[in-house]
Formats: sequence, structure tokens, C-alpha cells
Amino acid sequence: MLKTFFKKKNADPDSALRDTIEGSDSADLAAELLMAPTALMQLTLQDARVVVRYMQPQIVAQGTTFIREGDDRDTGFMMLLLDGEVTVETLVVSRSEPIIITVLGRGSLIGELGLLDGKARYASCVAATPLRCAILTRQSLDLLMHENSPVAAKLMLAVSLRIGVRLREVTDKLKMYVQLTQAMEQEIGSRINA
Repeated sequence: MLKTFFKKKNADPDSALRDTIEGSDSADLAAELLMAPTALMQLTLQDARVVVRYMQPQIVAQGTTFIREGDDRDTGFMMLLLDGEVTVETLVVSRSEPIIITVLGRGSLIGELGLLDGKARYASCVAATPLRCAILTRQSLDLLMHENSPVAAKLMLAVSLRIGVRLREVTDKLKMYVQLTQAMEQEIGSRINA
């Protein structure tokens, strides 16, 4: 199944040495999604198609935890979600069950921070539905940097910008939680002193 995932449409049997990814429906979808606002809209279609050539197709079964919070060994990939939904979960000290941070859908990039810094994963990702995705491994990224450094540089800039946006979103949420905590402390204090 994985071998045919990025199979060329209208493939010429004499073109066995040609890239089997380029020109497939899934590869075209992956390239378009790489340029989407939820992924890396800074890439041109041509750049995105180059990146897709270095990606590997993957099917993930529903219920599979494919990224585990705290895992510092399996950090060498990022995923572009072509179809399906992923829940991002984290463990909180006072709870026995993980809490859902967010749900990601088509066009989302997952695991890009771990791909870049190699540090432990900060949350777990679970396939809420069957997933069809494209994976960029650290080895493929290194190969892209060696073979096409201009596109690799654009990819890294786009990923960095995306990480910056997410950092700002998390900072805004943190500010809101601090304000809520302060308001709750004031309310509790006023009731205790009354």
C-alpha cells in the first residue's frame, strides 16, 4: 500500500528510474497543502513539489499514538497531514488521563520542532481517524540541504516562521491563563476575607 501511495498517475512503464512521487495525485495534494496557511505558505508550488520528492508516504491507523510526550529517541521526522484528524494531548500532574490540547486536520504540520532540535516531544499525537500523511525525516532533510540548498533554506525559514506563530499563540494563551488565575485568586481572597 505504501509503495503505491505516491504512485505516478499515467505512469510510463519505461520510466522506472524516474521519481515515482512527482506527478501523483497524493504528491500534488501534499505540495498544495505545504503552501496552505496551516502549513508553509511561504513556499512556491515549485518549491513545495521539490520538498515532496524528499517525503515518504505513510498510513497511520486510527488510535495509534505516533508521537509520545517525553520521547527523545524518535524525534527525527515531521508529518504533513493529507487526510484525517490528530488529537494533540498532554499529561497534567493532577490528572490520570491526558488532556486534549488541540485537534489538527488536513494540511497541518506535526513534529517540526522535534525534527529541527532533536529534543524530547512536548506532547503526544494520536490518530483520531485513519491518517494519510507525508513524512519528512531528518535524513531526507539533510539530503535536501545537500542537493537543493535554496529550497531547503526556504523550507527552514517557513518552518521557523510557523514555529514563531505557534509560540506567539501559546504566549497569548499563557497571558490569558495568568489573568484568569489572578481573577480567581482575588475572588477567593474576597470570599475568605468577607
